[in-house]
Amino acid sequence: MTRSDPTQTPPTAAGHSRTRPELALGRGVSLIAVSVALLVASCSGETGVDRETRTATSGGRVKSTSTVAPTGADVEVYDGDDAGFYEVPDPLPPGEPGQLIRYQELGEASGYRHRRVMYHSRDARDRDRAVTGIISDPLAPAPDGGWPVIATAHGTTGLGSKCAPSRFATEAPGYGVEGVRVVTDYIGLGPVGEVHSYLSGVSEGRSVIDSVRAARNLEGVAASERWVVVGHSQGGHAALFTHELAPDYAPELEHLGSVVSAPASVLDRRFGPGDEVVPRMVALMALYGIAQDHPELDVADYAGAELAAGSEIVTTGCTQDVIDAFVTIPPEKLYRLDPMDDPGARAVVMENDPGTVATDVPMMLLYGDKDWWVVPDRVRYLFGQLCANGQNTELVAFPDADHGNLLDQASATVTTWLQDRLAGNDPTNTCPEA
Repeated sequence: MTRSDPTQTPPTAAGHSRTRPELALGRGVSLIAVSVALLVASCSGETGVDRETRTATSGGRVKSTSTVAPTGADVEVYDGDDAGFYEVPDPLPPGEPGQLIRYQELGEASGYRHRRVMYHSRDARDRDRAVTGIISDPLAPAPDGGWPVIATAHGTTGLGSKCAPSRFATEAPGYGVEGVRVVTDYIGLGPVGEVHSYLSGVSEGRSVIDSVRAARNLEGVAASERWVVVGHSQGGHAALFTHELAPDYAPELEHLGSVVSAPASVLDRRFGPGDEVVPRMVALMALYGIAQDHPELDVADYAGAELAAGSEIVTTGCTQDVIDAFVTIPPEKLYRLDPMDDPGARAVVMENDPGTVATDVPMMLLYGDKDWWVVPDRVRYLFGQLCANGQNTELVAFPDADHGNLLDQASATVTTWLQDRLAGNDPTNTCPEA
């Protein structure tokens, strides 16, 4: 393990003074088999946002507050088959963010009780949405004040309902920290008939934060207001937005730290000829995913004939389905127009580019020197951007890690860092002095 400084010139504090060599959403899906496979492994504005929710804030992000959900609200104890759990009540009964709709017992194992949950959250258009996930809470007696909450932002699995991690997982990860563990499926991923708003930052961040609220509202769970978040790959993107949104979206909670691992970020840059995944391969799912929260972004304006004909595969399938359908199609046949060449679409993309808003909460940023999916220069550039904005950040490099094994190699470091945040120890800031 080595600590690293950015090799790129840090950006200005505004965060978007970058030039565009070759770009994010349009070109080069010929290697999508690599991109999507790698991101799956990570699970081991006025664009799209109602004007009423926007205030003048640094970075132009949404600032909104929400009250904690009432714990006494009626919650369905679901005892049907697994498939039926994901049928959202129609009409959806109103509820505060984090308020539970239903839960399903998944059993006890390894000292924890595991439950599949459905809870309320708010998407980037401020619509009430049902979100699914898993909550695992310790069977041991809780300490005074309750258990801390460890939230996971998972990596890419696809855009279709069947791709939700809670459909095939039975417990939430905890990274070696004892506490209540939660993992969200994100908005649009899980409920039958919906499409995941992939890389839509506000929807991702809110669904993570509201999973913490859901844990505090779940019967028999002694969860405190203290919490941390860990995210890798797409989850790194989500963790960055979670970090930005938490102070204003959930002021009743005490966010203590964010671990961000190999995140999809800096969406308007390419870092050399070996940088294929973020500037190119994520394009296919991101185009359809971000459009779910941005009706002003019409996919038909950008998709070529073959992509348009197979769009249902993207919106209902998982990553392997996308690979099988589109890996052999040249990019010039997939896209008729690069969205980054269109000012309106580019603005939507950059509204969903994280790392432009700093908070008082510390962050640890991880990357692997052998990661050619989210290449080291991309993460180091993001580090420079975070530092320029004043974000307390510890950058840690793992020389032998690639995208698939980074969190495994970083496990001891992540555990210690999270324990230090929960213990109130001072964080390490590796940003260069101004």
